[in-house]
Amino acid sequence: MTQQSTHLKVSQMAETMIGSEIIRIAWDINSKIKAGEKIYNLTIGDYNPSIFPIPIELKSEIIAAYQNNETNYPPADGILSLREEVSKFVFERTKLNYNVNEILIAGGSRPLIFGVYNVLIEPGEKILFPVPSWNNNHYTHLLRAEAISVETGAENNFMPTADELRPYITEASLLALCSPLNPTGTCISESSLKEICELVLAENEKRKSQGRKPLYMLYDHIYWLLSFKGNVHADPVSLIPAMQEYTVYIHGISKVFAATGVRVGWAYGPEHIISRMKSYLGHVGAWAPKAEQIATANFLRNKDAVNNFLIDINKEINIRLKTFYEGFATLKREGLPIDVIAPQAAIYLTVKIDIIGKKTMNGHLINSVKDITQYILDDAKVAIVPFYAFGSSEDSTWFRLSIGTCQISDIDPIIEAIRMSLIKLQ
Repeated sequence: MTQQSTHLKVSQMAETMIGSEIIRIAWDINSKIKAGEKIYNLTIGDYNPSIFPIPIELKSEIIAAYQNNETNYPPADGILSLREEVSKFVFERTKLNYNVNEILIAGGSRPLIFGVYNVLIEPGEKILFPVPSWNNNHYTHLLRAEAISVETGAENNFMPTADELRPYITEASLLALCSPLNPTGTCISESSLKEICELVLAENEKRKSQGRKPLYMLYDHIYWLLSFKGNVHADPVSLIPAMQEYTVYIHGISKVFAATGVRVGWAYGPEHIISRMKSYLGHVGAWAPKAEQIATANFLRNKDAVNNFLIDINKEINIRLKTFYEGFATLKREGLPIDVIAPQAAIYLTVKIDIIGKKTMNGHLINSVKDITQYILDDAKVAIVPFYAFGSSEDSTWFRLSIGTCQISDIDPIIEAIRMSLIKLQ
């Protein structure tokens, strides 16, 4: 290698890109597992297919599509039959009307979210989002835009309020919201979302008179159909129809049908935005595989299979989240430095472990959230993700616990392991 080649640099964006904290923790977990340790891994926002398999009807449709040699390129916006079924699916469950030209299919929700960013935002423009939240900080960086992150608090279940967002509305070009929220498993209330939508509409009335580009809203509700009974899912256009002009929704099969690796997601919103997203994602080849699209269309057409699966998966998720919640609530009542927020939706539980300033039995002082994460991993053999991995401040002692890979029989041993680790501290 020449002296000159050792000094070649990548782009400024790549040089300053922040690595995933979840991946860093995963490396530590994997090294411990390879060394023979039993680790309870509650970090990954995914499913263990042996615990949460995809619907058998969807699996059968995928196999049939491949047997029928449906392996060539799909249309750039997704096959028509799937867009038709998504249109029906959205209307049946929300009463919102989106025609096939207002729907875009892609390889999961990630390219769709990044497509929204690229189509609506110029480099240097500002993107407003609450934290903790999933990947908005990274997408903003990849786009070379400017992030306005607003830290939320436990008093509102880590969901944003209009008053928290208000000071930044005039600067932003995009407002990115997610409910149910990854990482918290909580939902925004109808009243809070309505106030935020009214804020957006009032801002856009001003911008119209000034000839400025409107403020758009990205509404990621990928976990929308996974929720406890009694928690009403709120969405912008259902609350205020005028928001339809400014809102792009993100949904798909990955979370609700335990099909994270099948890679079929959809966006729906104003046709002029969706059509530009189609062109953008077509250039980068982000379409979902044709066989999986055909299979998903056929599966969505099978209403009984869809409804039965939703009942079953919600039951299994809710059992796990409720059992974990009750276990942590017991630790809190025992006086241990624990707090926990009642789960509302998704596959996540929000837990606080505040042991900064404590000493381990070998005299090591725990003086950071990274130390807390490491101690719980090393001593209790439980892996969880700190909220700073989702954009929150590094001194936040709140953590995400994911149940997608968890057996019910593991929950009591996990709670007991954490109890014993906390009791040991001085």
